[in-house]
Amino acid sequence: MNINDIRVLIDRWNLALQTREPMRVVELYADNAILIPTVSNIVRHNHEEIEDYFTHFLQKGPKFEIHETNIRIFDKLAVNSGTYTVTFDDDSLAKARFTFVYEHISHRWLIIEHHSSLMPE
Repeated sequence: MNINDIRVLIDRWNLALQTREPMRVVELYADNAILIPTVSNIVRHNHEEIEDYFTHFLQKGPKFEIHETNIRIFDKLAVNSGTYTVTFDDDSLAKARFTFVYEHISHRWLIIEHHSSLMPE
């Protein structure tokens, strides 16, 4: 496992979003993952709740441009944090910061924690 193995995971997540199929996104999260989403005040604690968030979020047609990533690997855990801009179908956009925490589970990296929040400025 190396930094490039982790770097491609955010691209895989972004590509799953482009399908607009919530389950394609949800399958990248561990069963007990926590999602603290960008455009909702509700913390999501499992696949059902995460799917509910993405069902509504994907209707807006999000497209992400990743500006910065910072990857650290700790045995079977990896952290990727940085910034991105999301543009929606209506041409509105949101600049946000993110943290993904991945765990190597059953021979694949899954998201166990995902926090995204709007930039304060």
